[in-house]
Amino acid sequence: MEIDDIKKLMELMEEKGVVELEIKNAAGEVRLVRAHHQVVAAPLPVASMAAPPTMTLPPPPPLANPLPQSSEQPALDPTLARGVAIPSPMVGTFYRTPTPDAKPYVEVGSVVEIGDVVCIVEAMKMMNEIQSEVRGRVLRVMIENGKAVEYGQPLFLLEPL
Repeated sequence: MEIDDIKKLMELMEEKGVVELEIKNAAGEVRLVRAHHQVVAAPLPVASMAAPPTMTLPPPPPLANPLPQSSEQPALDPTLARGVAIPSPMVGTFYRTPTPDAKPYVEVGSVVEIGDVVCIVEAMKMMNEIQSEVRGRVLRVMIENGKAVEYGQPLFLLEPL
């Protein structure tokens, strides 16, 4: 991998807020980790076989200081207080169905089990099935079908069962 390619990756990480990125391809391997809002490049030994690109991201940091609610702000939806979000594990495009003419994986009111596929997030032409990590009833679909999603952005709100 050329230094210009690494610099472009570093700039993209900074721009998008990505904290860690690991890429393996025929040209070699590189792992980039942002520490204190700086990007540090650490070349890895070249593997004998090329592997597909992978990206590992840590969980999103908790909110440091939530804004106090003023009288001008609308009250929070009561379903949000009792719900558990299924977050997007990556940046990509959200799809509720496996194909354009298929029925959605889940609807509001559907009960999902741990491991059930709830949607697809397309990233880099790869269709990634997103599975529920909790058992619950779908209270709300948080994203419109076909829209871009960010890492950690809530996709569904579930009522734990």
